[in-house]
Amino acid sequence: MLTYVVLAVSGGVVASLLFMPAVFGANTVAKAVVPSLQVEGVDFDVTSLPQRSVMYASDGTTEIAQFYSQNRIVVPLKDISEPMQQAMVAREDRRFWQHSGVDVQGVLRAFVQTYLIGGEQQGGSSLTQQYVKNVLLMQAIEDNDPIAQYHASESTIARKIREMLIAVQMEKTYSKAEILQGYLNIAQFGVNLYGVETAAERYFNTTAAELNIVQAATIASITQNPSNYDPTIEENQAECETQRNIVLGLMLQEGYISQDEYDEAVNTPLVDTLDVQDVQVGCQDAGDYAFFCDYVVHKIENSEEFGETAEEREKLLNEGGLTIVTTLDVDANSLLMEEARNTIPADDASGMEIVMASVKPGTGEVLGFGINKTYDATSDAASDPTKTSINYAVDMVDGGGSGFPIGSSWKPVNLIAWMEAGRSINENLQTTTRYAQSEFDCDGYNGGSTIWSVQNALGTGTTNPESPFLGLVRSHNTTQASMGAIIGLCAVANTATELGYHDAYTGSTLQESTSFTPSMLIGTVNVSPLTMASIFAVYASNGVQCNPIALTKVTDKNGNDIDVPSANCHQAVDPEIIQTLAYTLNQGVVRSDGAGGSAQLDNGRKTFAKTGTNGNTYVSTGGFIPNEIATFVLVGDAQGSTAIENITINGSYNSYWDGSTIAAPAWRRFMNAYAERKQLAIDNDYGQPSSKYTATSSTVTSIQGTTLSSTSTSSNSNSTTNSTTNSTDGTTSQQDD
Repeated sequence: MLTYVVLAVSGGVVASLLFMPAVFGANTVAKAVVPSLQVEGVDFDVTSLPQRSVMYASDGTTEIAQFYSQNRIVVPLKDISEPMQQAMVAREDRRFWQHSGVDVQGVLRAFVQTYLIGGEQQGGSSLTQQYVKNVLLMQAIEDNDPIAQYHASESTIARKIREMLIAVQMEKTYSKAEILQGYLNIAQFGVNLYGVETAAERYFNTTAAELNIVQAATIASITQNPSNYDPTIEENQAECETQRNIVLGLMLQEGYISQDEYDEAVNTPLVDTLDVQDVQVGCQDAGDYAFFCDYVVHKIENSEEFGETAEEREKLLNEGGLTIVTTLDVDANSLLMEEARNTIPADDASGMEIVMASVKPGTGEVLGFGINKTYDATSDAASDPTKTSINYAVDMVDGGGSGFPIGSSWKPVNLIAWMEAGRSINENLQTTTRYAQSEFDCDGYNGGSTIWSVQNALGTGTTNPESPFLGLVRSHNTTQASMGAIIGLCAVANTATELGYHDAYTGSTLQESTSFTPSMLIGTVNVSPLTMASIFAVYASNGVQCNPIALTKVTDKNGNDIDVPSANCHQAVDPEIIQTLAYTLNQGVVRSDGAGGSAQLDNGRKTFAKTGTNGNTYVSTGGFIPNEIATFVLVGDAQGSTAIENITINGSYNSYWDGSTIAAPAWRRFMNAYAERKQLAIDNDYGQPSSKYTATSSTVTSIQGTTLSSTSTSSNSNSTTNSTTNSTDGTTSQQDD
C-alpha cells in the first residue's frame, strides 16, 4: 500500500491505476521474498558478494597476483571507520536510520524537484533500495544476461516497485547495520573498483578502518558517478574535490562533524590527500612471477577440487575471495628468471629460448620457473619476439607447449630400468651401430624388420664392449641401445611411467605415444622441462615419486579450507637403485672421461647431473642437490625453426652447441646461487652404490640375433649430435650424446 500511495502522488492517479494489479498483488510477492530474500534466483544476503582472490608465494605473504570480476574485499562494519559510515549515510540517505526501507519524503522530494520544479532529475531511492539495485545488477552481470542488466537499471516505475518491495522486506530481515555493511561493500567507487576496503587501499593506501573524515568524504562522493568522480584521473580532480566538499557539508548538516572539522577538511586540497596504489589483476601484472602464476591458474581451472565445470572454477577464482598459497619459492623463482635472462637475453639475435624448472624433492612442490621472455597474454606478444604467453616449461594442458626431445638427459631412466630388470651396471655389453628393431620387441611393441643405425657423439661409432655404467658416464648411445635390446623397450617405458613421465602434448604414457620407438632410449621423447625436473627429483629423494603441485593451501572468503590437488608421493624406485644411479651420475661429472664435467658445483659439493643434446635442435641438463632441489634446463628455439648450430648466442659463437656448453653452465650457476642463498649444507654421503647392482663380470653380454659388425671405437666426448635419416635400405641412422 505504501508503494501505491507513493506512486499515486508522484505518478498521478491515471498512471497508478495501470499498476493497481501489481500493487494489490504485492502482499503475495512480499510473502514470497520474506523467508530467504530469494527473488528470481537472486540472493540478497548482505554478506554474499563477489570478492577478489589473492595468490601468494609459499611464504604466505609475498603477493603474486589478484583475480576478480569485481575488485572487492568484503569487510564487516566494525572494520569500517565511523566517518566512512557517516559520510555514506549523509550522501546517500540521511533518513536511513529512521525509515523502513523506503524514504517517502525522499520520493516526494524527488518528484517535486524532477517534475514540478523541472530541475535535475533525482531518484529518491533509499540506501536500502540502492543496495537492492546493485545486487540485481551484479547478478545480471554475473549471469551475462543483458536483458536482466537492462531491467535492473531501467528508469521505470516497475523497477521502483520491485526495489521498494524487496527493500521493505530486507529491513524486516536484516538490521540497519547489516544493510549499511552490505551497501558499503557492494557500491562502486571507481572504474572496476568496489567496496570501501579496496577504495581505501586504492586511493589512500590505507584500510577502511583507518579512513579519516576527508578520505571518507572523498570515497562517498564517488558513488553517484564512479567514472567521472574517480580522483586518480587528473581531469576529474577538480569536480571530485567539489563533490567531496558537498559531502562534508552534508556531514556538518547532520551533526557528524564540527564546524572546525568541516573548515579544515574543505580547505585541504584533494591532491594532497591521495596516495594512489596501482590496481593489478591477473598474471599479466605479476612480473617475474607471471609464468608461475599462469601455471597455478591452469591448475585451478583444470582441477575438480575447485568445481565440477571449468566455468565454476573460473568463477570461484574471480569471485570467491580465495586466499591461495602456492609452492613458489621467491628465491628460486627470482634466481631462475635472472639466470635465464643472463644466459640468453630476451632480445638476443639468436632467437633462442632458455627454459628452466625447479622442484622440491620428496614433495612435488614446484619452486619456480626461469624463461628468458616476458609473459604477455595480450595480442602484443604475437609481434614481439621478446614476449610470450606460453610457459614452455609445462605441459600444454597447463598453458605450455607440446614438449621437447631432450637427448641424453633421458639416459638415467634406462639405467634404472636396467637395474629393475635385475642387472648389474658393470656387465660388459656387446655394442654395435646397427640394431634390428625386432630386438626391442616386447608386449605392446613390434619393431618389425627395420634396422636402427645409431652411433656415439660426433660420428665416433661405438665402444665395444662397454658397461651400462660407462655408457652413462661417457653418455654413449650404442650402449643404451644394447641395454634396451636386452631388457626390451617395454621395461624402459614402464620405468618412465613409474618416474612420472608423460607426453607433454597428449598426457599419455610412452606406450601410448608416437615416441614409443627404440630412439626413445637416447631421448627422442616429447616431454616438458617440469616433468623432467620432477623425474630428477625422484633421483634426489631416494626414489620417492611425487606429481608436481603448485598449491599448498586454499581458503574461501569465509576461511574454510578447499581441498587442493595432492602430489600423491610414494616410493616408486628401490632406494638401492637410486643410490647406485646417483653414484653413476656423479662419476659422469668427476671422471676425466665423463660427459658432465661442466656441471660441477662449487665448494666441493658432490654433483649429480646429466647433460643432453638432441642433434641441432635442443640441448639440456638435469640435476639435483639431494633432498633440496632438482632443476632441469633446456635451450633451443621453442618454435623449432632455428637450429642451435653455427650461431652466436649472447655474444658467443659456436659452430656446435651442446648440453655441456650452454645448458650445464646455466644449471651450475643457478644451483650454486640457490645453495648460497639458502645456505644449503654440504652433505656428500648421497650416492653410495649397492653391491647388488655393481657386481662385475668377465662375461660379455651379446644381443641375440644381432650382427656385431661395426668397428670398436673408444670415445670420451661429451659433445652431442643427433641426426635421423631414412635411407633407401630401410635403416634409421641416429647419433646423440
